[in-house]
Amino acid sequence: MDLFDSVYHGTPPWEIGRPQKAFVELARAGEVTGSVLDVGCGTGDHVLFFAEEGHEVLGIDTAALAIRKAEEKAAGRGLQAQFLVRDALDLSGLERTFDTVIDSGFFHTLSDEDRPVFVDNLAAVLAPGGRYFMLCFGDQNPGEYPLPRRIAEGEIRDAFRDGWRINYIRPAIFENSIQPEGHHAWLASMTRSGE
Repeated sequence: MDLFDSVYHGTPPWEIGRPQKAFVELARAGEVTGSVLDVGCGTGDHVLFFAEEGHEVLGIDTAALAIRKAEEKAAGRGLQAQFLVRDALDLSGLERTFDTVIDSGFFHTLSDEDRPVFVDNLAAVLAPGGRYFMLCFGDQNPGEYPLPRRIAEGEIRDAFRDGWRINYIRPAIFENSIQPEGHHAWLASMTRSGE
């Protein structure tokens, strides 16, 4: 059983029943375009939001229970959205590309060794000029809860230094069910360089 699968027998703190405000704001600003892949989609709130916005969307997660819950939500709302149980370290196996990839809380779960694997896989599924948007726990308040891992701005820049243009990395809030004020985070936008 996937480590995260057991968490979905309850309601994990990152499942807030709606998309993160940061992604809603990106959509409203017109930054999310074309087809969308959500890596680590959980129970699909972002996938369903972008489907409602008219995007072709695929959500992937290693937690089969989360994917089942996402499919039930989509069916209940009558939305066309696709979900797959899949490892985000094997995106190239999807054998297709997307205009946008979103990541709400996935990058900060990666080990140092898995980060370059993930970034290579992102490059395989993003069309040249495609954009990756990441919302991850930031290191602005390192004394807060010990997990998940906190990410420094420099770590993001290091991970995306080759073959990517960093559009911005800015402070944001990661909403959750534990902290009413949310958690300090980074919202980052990267564009895949043309080949």
